[in-house]
Amino acid sequence: MELIFRLGRWTRITLTGGRMQELRLLCWVVLVGLVQACPESCDCGEKYGFQIADCAYRDLEAVPPGFPANVTTLSLSANRLPSLPEGAFREVPLLQSLWLAHNEIRRVAAGALAPLGQLKSLDLSHNLISDFAWSDLNNLSALQLLKMDSNELTFIPRDAFRSLRALRSLQLNHNRLHTLAEGTFAPLTALSHLQINDNPFDCTCGIVWFKTWALTTAVSIPEQDNITCTSPHVLKGTRLNRLLPLPCSAPSVQLTYQPSQDGAELRPGFVLALHCDVDGQPAPQLHWHIQTPGGTVEIASPNVGADGRALPGVLAASSRPRFQAFANGSLLIPDFGKLEEGTYSCLATNELGSAESSVNVALATPGEGGEDALGRRFHGKAAEGKGCYTVDNEVQPSGPEDNVVIIYLSRTGGPEAAAAGGGISGKQPPGLLLLGQSLLLLFLTSF
Repeated sequence: MELIFRLGRWTRITLTGGRMQELRLLCWVVLVGLVQACPESCDCGEKYGFQIADCAYRDLEAVPPGFPANVTTLSLSANRLPSLPEGAFREVPLLQSLWLAHNEIRRVAAGALAPLGQLKSLDLSHNLISDFAWSDLNNLSALQLLKMDSNELTFIPRDAFRSLRALRSLQLNHNRLHTLAEGTFAPLTALSHLQINDNPFDCTCGIVWFKTWALTTAVSIPEQDNITCTSPHVLKGTRLNRLLPLPCSAPSVQLTYQPSQDGAELRPGFVLALHCDVDGQPAPQLHWHIQTPGGTVEIASPNVGADGRALPGVLAASSRPRFQAFANGSLLIPDFGKLEEGTYSCLATNELGSAESSVNVALATPGEGGEDALGRRFHGKAAEGKGCYTVDNEVQPSGPEDNVVIIYLSRTGGPEAAAAGGGISGKQPPGLLLLGQSLLLLFLTSF
């Protein structure tokens, strides 16, 4: 047999049968060496048909490089790994089992676990994990065992397990979980074992769903006597499965306007006042979202005290903010003008959900086509029977996307205001929505 090599110039080499056998052996040795490459601190080999890399108890402070690409089981337990960076296991995409218990891992970065699409068993127990890339679990659809017990986890996103339909066993016990989002375990259709004892649960409305689910599910939940309340203080030590019913309700909101008397003369510098009536248990947090021509304003209510002055810690250009959100749900906009027209939304949120109501406010001058696109949109809604309607002399929004208020200004500059609503023509619509300065006292008396 002849082989031709280029060694600076073409050279013809003739190999006899013996030489050919030697060359084949050399190639085989090189190939086996490549396949059997292994980090110096680990032991690699085959056992029970699995390619195993054993790096446990080696005092490692980082995942070593140089693993064979065909490794299916990797043990890095009982080392000193402080974190798992992005791409930590890029060399071993065929992993089916990964053991990382008893390290010092505090953070699992995004992209650390994502490449392991064939992983079936993952053990991260007995670490210090508080920062975990939950989104990586979306790639682990083959996962059957997930051990995350004995860590520092305080929060699990509602959709954390949405792709784990093959998961059979989940261990979350001995963490710092205070609550669980409703539906957290709903995607786990194959789940048969859940361990979640010894977490400091807040036994408020947000955990009631889990009590109900745990009492009715076919999933095995051991050590239920150790699934207890840590707060509130009066419930400390109470077993969750013995928790009495709590008065809980999701938020509801009603955005209302208290109208001025019909025909009232309003002076320049009027105040537009909105009121967000909120209900729910526990008491919802109120937030205002305001979209004006100048941009978006977000206000966590309240931002002012009863005197209208900015609360300590609130960033404002002056002592009296442009938009004044009071603790009773009222929002006052002094000196309402063209810069303040736009969409005003109040959002209420508690542990059980959220609710929102909105109103669109526009300025217009009668007879001069000042109703622009926002006004035309309202009249289109009115023709469909939508927009505003009145109840007990208060104007109510029919829906967050349908409610439009048009404030009319006289040509002489002395504002006379009317609410465009109900599709009524030829007379002033009921429920005047523009408020004079005197209305400020009316709202503040409710504190």
